[in-house]
Amino acid sequence: MKTSRNTTAKTAVLEVFEKSRTALSHTEIQKQLQDVCDRVTIYRILDRLLNDDIIHKISNLDGTVKYAKCHHVNRVHIHNHAHFSCENCHEITCLENVKPSYIMPHNYKVKEINFTLSGLCPNCLNSNI
Repeated sequence: MKTSRNTTAKTAVLEVFEKSRTALSHTEIQKQLQDVCDRVTIYRILDRLLNDDIIHKISNLDGTVKYAKCHHVNRVHIHNHAHFSCENCHEITCLENVKPSYIMPHNYKVKEINFTLSGLCPNCLNSNI
């Protein structure tokens, strides 16, 4: 396994994820980084972080890809939670306490799920009252 080095750009991307409470698109990450690195470097860093199970990818209902920091318990990668996509502000949030369930036919093997619920997030719901 190749060891990943910590560059200034990678450290900056990781800091963006640490500060964010919602999933972020490539464009949102690039805006926060300003001139730290170019868009291609951001894609390479995101790919590396995905491969290292540091972040996970979420496809929004409109097809937009966003990324969120993974949660680990006892150094084990956990990604069996649902996501919530707000129809108003378009933020995607990981719902750690909502565990999706499904029943698959015996001749299928699931490797990854993308379970996304949509509606209004608490901020948008309260602002519409």
